[in-house]
Amino acid sequence: MPDSPVAATPYEVLGVSSNASQEELRLAYRRLMRETHPDTGGNAAKFTAVQVAWERVGTPEDRAAYDRGRPTGRNADTGSSWGPRSRPEQSDTRPRARAYGHPGGWRRERYLTLMREWVGRGETLTDPYDPALVRSAPIGLRHLLADALAEEATARTLSALGIGYTVWHDVSTGPPEEKIDHVVLGPTGLFALLSEDFGEPVRTKRGELLGKPLGEARPMHDLGARAKVVSRQTGVKFTALVIVLPDDAVEEPLIVLGAIRGATTAIVRQSTLPALLRDGIPGARVIGGNELFDVRTRLQENIRFV
Repeated sequence: MPDSPVAATPYEVLGVSSNASQEELRLAYRRLMRETHPDTGGNAAKFTAVQVAWERVGTPEDRAAYDRGRPTGRNADTGSSWGPRSRPEQSDTRPRARAYGHPGGWRRERYLTLMREWVGRGETLTDPYDPALVRSAPIGLRHLLADALAEEATARTLSALGIGYTVWHDVSTGPPEEKIDHVVLGPTGLFALLSEDFGEPVRTKRGELLGKPLGEARPMHDLGARAKVVSRQTGVKFTALVIVLPDDAVEEPLIVLGAIRGATTAIVRQSTLPALLRDGIPGARVIGGNELFDVRTRLQENIRFV
């Protein structure tokens, strides 16, 4: 996940300081290539990560460009674009899903507030999304930006589902940090989604996500608690509770974990999300006809945004 604000830097992957000499970088790269090579019992994912890291800082030119936060030459396609996107012209004239709320909005606002505080009062903050600045920020700040970007990516995916779907973004369930990122209603059911980016691959166990960056966090449990709040407010039941992750964060496109209060729980890759929402969860009850209209009305009247 090289374009994530919380992904490891090339220096961290190679196990050297950002002030290391070019020779120290080269020696670290050669050692790790031997240690991680799959043909000698190494880990394929780590082997690939070492190669990508070297491509970014392996020459003085690339390293200087990376340190400035503006890759050039053959690494230009790995540059970061973490600032808010302007709305592009829509070449596809098909109707989009109806959407309400501001995806990623709360987290971007929080990020900007805390970034200004971290930089310091009276200091000029020319570009709060400058990659070099972001990489030097505390991990909590970087997580805010990473999650905002994840929410925005999911929102773009959801908008292309078509007019048969309605989406509510940044749905309040109490304090802003305890929101549901997206509530999606369509012919295949009612879905509560969290869009997450932990900066590295994660695994699942006993119905929950696990991984070093999560610590003691229980994101699926938290999503279940938040969905319960919305169900009580609106009088509707969710078909599924889904956590959306970057494609390289999980080994399988879709992992069904179990159920919480009758709602199927699952982990899905970002690229697999459209198929999941169009095809539905196997065995789950679909929503159609007058019931779909009734559920949409209840949600529209009772949902609150952060």
